[in-house]
Amino acid sequence: LFRSQDIIDGKLDKRRKGYYGPPFGKRCLLFIDDMNMPAKQTYGDQPPIELLRQWVDTGGWYERKGWEFRNLIDITAIGAMGPPGGGKPFLTGRFQRHFNLFFVTPFES
Repeated sequence: LFRSQDIIDGKLDKRRKGYYGPPFGKRCLLFIDDMNMPAKQTYGDQPPIELLRQWVDTGGWYERKGWEFRNLIDITAIGAMGPPGGGKPFLTGRFQRHFNLFFVTPFES
């Protein structure tokens, strides 16, 4: 969880008090590969996914050191994942509802 947040926060600049985003005049595209890869914990949560869900639901997340809310602006998320199964869990409906889902069936030879 903390590593995911640190990676994203490391790419953002402070725009004004409490607002962070890419350098002024630019937009950020956040690509999440293998979105359903994080293993579920004891209570069924997936911390990196919950962090992303918090960002999409509330527009940001809390800074870990000062507990100040960080509004994230000018960021778009896109993701890819394989079908659930074989150790890859299903994504929760609370997270999936924020995305347009496209399913591609295998091509025949």
